[in-house]
Amino acid sequence: MWKAILLVFLGSCSYGMLSTIVKFAYEAGFEPGEVVGAQNLFGTLISLALVLLISRKKMSPRQWIALLLVGLTTGFTGIFYYNSLQTVPASIAIVLLFQFTWMGVILEAVLNRKRPSREKAISIVLLLLGTVLASGIAGVGTLDLPVMGVVLGLLSAVTYTGFIYFSGKVSTEVPALNRTFLMNLGGFILVSIYHTPSFLWNGALGEGLWKYALLVGILGVVVPTLCFNYGIPKLGTGLGAIIGAAELPVAVIMSAVLLHEGVSALQWAGVLVILFGIAYPHLRRKPGTITGK
Repeated sequence: MWKAILLVFLGSCSYGMLSTIVKFAYEAGFEPGEVVGAQNLFGTLISLALVLLISRKKMSPRQWIALLLVGLTTGFTGIFYYNSLQTVPASIAIVLLFQFTWMGVILEAVLNRKRPSREKAISIVLLLLGTVLASGIAGVGTLDLPVMGVVLGLLSAVTYTGFIYFSGKVSTEVPALNRTFLMNLGGFILVSIYHTPSFLWNGALGEGLWKYALLVGILGVVVPTLCFNYGIPKLGTGLGAIIGAAELPVAVIMSAVLLHEGVSALQWAGVLVILFGIAYPHLRRKPGTITGK
């Protein structure tokens, strides 16, 4: 169980590194559609290579279809989130996305017909408080937000919750590498339909896009999906969503270290609150008693 926790934590931290690399790509002159499309392409190709080298398990057409459909949740999350960022500040968009923490716990409670434990409830409160502080929104005055931007941000949280849930439920008998490849392929297909993959023929890859695509493909597609496919089936949706909150502290730390962005004392306090909120459900439990069910 602790291995599953560590893997989901690692996958979440990997997601947290994305925003910094994407900012570098934007500064280099590449468009959001190019970055997202190339990210999904490289992630899918790397996943395919791992499958061919390590896990050539035969799967039924039903398993193929089911996992491709699960991959749509990752594609929709990226589409909704990046479109939200076009109309609302990044600090607000991340807060909207991070509603997946309580959504995951509520979804699990409804499906299992069981109230969330006291530890999970307290953890969610801590995570929401920490998210508000770490995002920097606490230092912002009155906001006039476009409704569509808010709706898109919340939809990204819904689809991300779906990704966490289905990662732990769909075709879990299939090796994680195979599941990762098919989910990534489903996400790539959706993103390619929404964003025409013009980077394949406009010369962007040769101009340096490939370097950023390789990094975000590994950190934003391969590692998180693979870690979640290993860990979520053992942890459950609720606990997986709580541990997934590690993404924001890593994003704040990366922006401070690599982008040299100013991080206030309130934001650092938020990082500590989030980390405590992630650890809280485990503090009063023995290693052998942890369960996400």
